[in-house]
Amino acid sequence: MRAIAYTSTGDSSVLGATEREITEPGPGEIRVRVVVSGVNPTDWKSRRGSNAAPSGVESVPNQDGAGIVDAVGPDVTQFAVGDRVWLAISAWQRPASGTAQDYTITLASRAFPLPDGVSFDEGANFGVPAVTAHRALTVAEDGPAQLAPGALDGRIVLVAGGAGAVGHAAIQLARWAGATVITTVSGADKAALAAAAGAQHVVNYRDPDAEQQIRALAPDGVDLVVEVAAGANAALDQAVTHPRSTIASYGNDGGVPLTIDFGRAISLNLRYQFVLIYTMGTAAWTAAGAAVTAAAADGALGLGDETGLPVHRYPLEQTAAAHDAVEGGVVGKVLIEVAPELA
Repeated sequence: MRAIAYTSTGDSSVLGATEREITEPGPGEIRVRVVVSGVNPTDWKSRRGSNAAPSGVESVPNQDGAGIVDAVGPDVTQFAVGDRVWLAISAWQRPASGTAQDYTITLASRAFPLPDGVSFDEGANFGVPAVTAHRALTVAEDGPAQLAPGALDGRIVLVAGGAGAVGHAAIQLARWAGATVITTVSGADKAALAAAAGAQHVVNYRDPDAEQQIRALAPDGVDLVVEVAAGANAALDQAVTHPRSTIASYGNDGGVPLTIDFGRAISLNLRYQFVLIYTMGTAAWTAAGAAVTAAAADGALGLGDETGLPVHRYPLEQTAAAHDAVEGGVVGKVLIEVAPELA
């Protein structure tokens, strides 16, 4: 079968086309015919050396994807051959299980049903972005552990970077769960994308009065912040929260050190929760998979220009170019068409 692989870390030139043997799934595993592979920042970071497999070990890139179950391990009961599935962190601690190949063998626990009517493109976009967003939206001390319609009724959520993939998913999931969503972006083009995703209010964080704009929308403060740039946005986040608010940070874009106003934070019982889905635990993982699947079935997790997340498509043979696009900061979702005839 066709595959893209690398045995040493570095820039996208380490990625090369190869042929791999189709093997059988073992206990707890399924084999999936990959239709679409999703590319996220974590994929190029792994290729660059973050959490990489030992040198010389063949790694197949890309954590997320969607496809059709082709075979099941001897003890797997939740899936059957022919089931449509979406995959998340398929290659985490399993370097051969990336989705940039015709077939991947992954853990059944990292696969979830792809609802009827939901495309493989959409399924390949869920994984890292939507699971991260779900985790960020469910870590508040007084909030729900799993999202569902009505779970965030009456809550005000601030999503930083609403034009990004995680921000986009956070807006959609928060709206599905009943929250009022404010988002921050850097300009008019991204504002249009965030509004298309469903944010009711959009603020340019570069405006000198961004804090005042947010406070005008949420006079008592926001309940929860979903944060992509913890350091750069620290002062703003802490200024627009209220007692017992939560700032859930899944990234530190820009690399600015995080500084906490201790006096304000302790007086508000402010909570900082850092979010990394690889180590968040089984209960949170299961809850996220079920909620994302339910939201998808409800049509709440759209993809494409009309929902604020433009799609950039590449064939499998151009996986290196797809990685370069994501590493270069392209706005939107990068997908690799592994089996376009099945899409």
